[in-house]
Amino acid sequence: MASPGLQTHTQKRMLLELDDDWAAAAFEGQTSVRRFKDSIHDYLPFGQTICAIVDTPQFQRLRNIKQLGTSYYVWPGASHNRFEHCLGVAYLAQTLAMHLRNSQPSLGITQRDVQCVTIAGLCHDLGHGPWSHVWDSLFIPTILPEKTWCHEDASRMMFDALLEENGLELHEDDATFVKALIMGTPSMCKKKEKPYLFQIVANKTNGLDVDKFDYIARDSHAIDQTSNLSLTRLIYSSRVIDDDICYDIKDANQVFELCHTRMSLHKRIYTHKTGELCFQFGGCRPVADLGHVAKAIEYMIVDALKLAEPVMNIARRLEDPKKYLHLTDHIQTEIEASEDPRLEEAQKILHRIKVRDLYKTVDNKVFPWDQKADLKAMFTPESVVKAFKELYAGNPTLDSSEQLDGLDNDPEKVKVLAEELSPEHVIIDLTERHHGMKDENPLHFMKFYSKHHPDKGIYANEDNISVTLPRAFGELLLRVYTRESRFFGVVQRGYRKVLKAFSEMQERKAASSGLFLDDSGNPLDADVDLADPPVHPVTPPAEAPTTPKLKPQQPRTMSRVPTRTLSRHPSGVVDGGVAMTPIQDNPFTGVGATYNPKDSPAKKGKKRQRETEAGKEKDAIKEKQKVDKADEGLDLALEFDPELSAPGGSAKKGGGSPPRKKSKP
Repeated sequence: MASPGLQTHTQKRMLLELDDDWAAAAFEGQTSVRRFKDSIHDYLPFGQTICAIVDTPQFQRLRNIKQLGTSYYVWPGASHNRFEHCLGVAYLAQTLAMHLRNSQPSLGITQRDVQCVTIAGLCHDLGHGPWSHVWDSLFIPTILPEKTWCHEDASRMMFDALLEENGLELHEDDATFVKALIMGTPSMCKKKEKPYLFQIVANKTNGLDVDKFDYIARDSHAIDQTSNLSLTRLIYSSRVIDDDICYDIKDANQVFELCHTRMSLHKRIYTHKTGELCFQFGGCRPVADLGHVAKAIEYMIVDALKLAEPVMNIARRLEDPKKYLHLTDHIQTEIEASEDPRLEEAQKILHRIKVRDLYKTVDNKVFPWDQKADLKAMFTPESVVKAFKELYAGNPTLDSSEQLDGLDNDPEKVKVLAEELSPEHVIIDLTERHHGMKDENPLHFMKFYSKHHPDKGIYANEDNISVTLPRAFGELLLRVYTRESRFFGVVQRGYRKVLKAFSEMQERKAASSGLFLDDSGNPLDADVDLADPPVHPVTPPAEAPTTPKLKPQQPRTMSRVPTRTLSRHPSGVVDGGVAMTPIQDNPFTGVGATYNPKDSPAKKGKKRQRETEAGKEKDAIKEKQKVDKADEGLDLALEFDPELSAPGGSAKKGGGSPPRKKSKP
């Protein structure tokens, strides 16, 4: 007998047959349509096929998973969930597929194609775990390092469970097609499908898909960031040419604006100093093209989950769709509410989040994209701790003359910190920030057409779009965190020693590659031409040129690399991103070795104490002013009667008080 409240399905329903037949002679539009009100796209119309999926526990689960994960702790407006994002992606996927079907009938797009693309958009995030990417990018790699797993794997698992447990049925080819659309991988299909349809939900060709369309618009709205993007214009600008989705060349700047907005969101939200998604060394694999969430809080949550794992077996739930169904952001409440004493340490970390006692950002620096491998090799918790201990062994006082703001060192305190510091106190975090295609210009991967040649899709040169595009399209943000604020200063010292060694290594590489410095250690002021050198019909002179040229970059076949001039910047970096002088410490973050942010006057308690002390000092000054004023009055009286200053106080005959002066009439 079925449990009360649980729906049973004695007869399966063919999912794609729930909608009316668009090819029927009597069909004049979808009649049984539900409309969902959305803050981004207004009303979202869906037929019975999509609504049958929406009305399942597997999809409703997404109401309990924040779209931006722990960024909600930093941006109070970022409270939207995966539920509404998936509805938005489904709507945009349906709109784009219908546009291509109606504007280009020769493509032969069928009702089944549109339905499967819309289902893929709706279900592409079914498998997200607690706090979105925190689960699959940080926690799972730490707990199950041998397991190759991503949330798309769980999406396929949950999609199968959704069909099975809710009496819905898809033909095997259709189900495989939907899963392949979610992954953006045509090779998963047993039969040939239209290749351009795989560029709608998860575009592996150039990264421009309706998933990005929705989350960029939705996340910008959540933090009240005004956007000039017109998603509708881009959708109705699209055409299929040679099995690729192309856009009108007039909209090339709009396309780049979308990519630039993505980069801006990574800088403003996804890589906020308390929030980002990136690499973690010492347990986690690299995460590419991810980025939603408060990084300091992420690490705290992951630490809490690791402590709770032996008790709750959280990670093992990902293999069972029935258990995974209830695995949402509410796992935090489950840990906090438990009375099991084995969860006490995990509860303490979660409590620190509630009282804003977060892991501290010790230092940070931005590096060029091509230094990623070197950064991963050199910057580790172990190398930072080792560097500080070597520094301390050579100079136990740590030369207080280097301290800022009068923060003198306490030798005994430094000694204790040096003895207790271990790699467990340090987190090294490396973030990729780019425009959507790593360090490449995303426009190099997109084809455009014009009104004069609507059936010819070609790659555009920079001078067809703009010559003011960025010189670099990707960068690396390195951040150092400490789990205990008392180690803030010493961790920074160790990190900066490693940074100095890294700078020296890069300098040697630059020298060996032929990038010359002048006598002062600065790059030569002569312009460096990145274009291919002209070919002369005559034999060149035997002598080498006095000013060497950089090895020219290999241009893409579809794009011209323009001539650019490199010039010296006061920071010691040649414009173009090539470091020519030693990498400098961040001048905005330096502190003393014994610095502890908990002792900062910016903290409320300290600020209140400082204000109280200032008030007492002010009262003391006022009291002193009163005493001084009284003394001035006495001095004036002595001027009128000098005998008052004689020994004994009153020197007049009779020993009486001096007569009072008559007041003026």
